[in-house]
Amino acid sequence: MNASPPSSPAALAAPRSTTLGWREWVGLPDLGIDAVKCKVDTGARSSALHAFQVERFTRDGSHWVRFGIHPHQHDNQTEVWCEAPVLDVRNVTDSGGHSSERYFIATQARIGDWILPLELSLTSRDTMLFRMLLGREAMRGRFLVDPQRSFVLGRPAGIPATPEQDPE
Repeated sequence: MNASPPSSPAALAAPRSTTLGWREWVGLPDLGIDAVKCKVDTGARSSALHAFQVERFTRDGSHWVRFGIHPHQHDNQTEVWCEAPVLDVRNVTDSGGHSSERYFIATQARIGDWILPLELSLTSRDTMLFRMLLGREAMRGRFLVDPQRSFVLGRPAGIPATPEQDPE
C-alpha cells in the first residue's frame, strides 16, 4: 500500500505499511504537548504517560483528572498542566511485575503526520528514560516497528537537532 499522509487532522488510521522506529516523537495536541520523546514498546500492552500530582475531581457530574507532565527528558523544571475526563481505572502490571491502579484517559496522538485516538495510563515515569510509552494496542493494525531504527517519522518543527535525536 502506498498511501500519503492525510491532509486533515481528522484522519484516524495510518496505513499498515507505516514503519516506526523503537523511539519516535509523539505530540499530544489535546493536552498541549507539541512533542514528547516516546519509546515504542511492543512488549507493553497499553500506552503510558509520565504524570505527577494526579488529582481526581468531579466536573458536571463526571470524573476528571488534573495532572502535571514534564514533557522533556532530563528536565523536571518544564511543566505542563492538563485536565482530562477519566476514561477508566485499571490495574496495570509494569515490566518489573508490580501491579498498580492507574487512571486512563482518551486523547489524540500525533505520530508523524497522523492523528490517532489513544488511551493513556497516567503514571510516574520519573525513573524511566522516556516520558511516554506507545504500547501495542495503539499500534495494532496501524504500524510496523523496526527496532534497529529511531525517529523514522522525523523530528517536529521547533525541536533542536542533537546527535541522539537524528534518525540513523
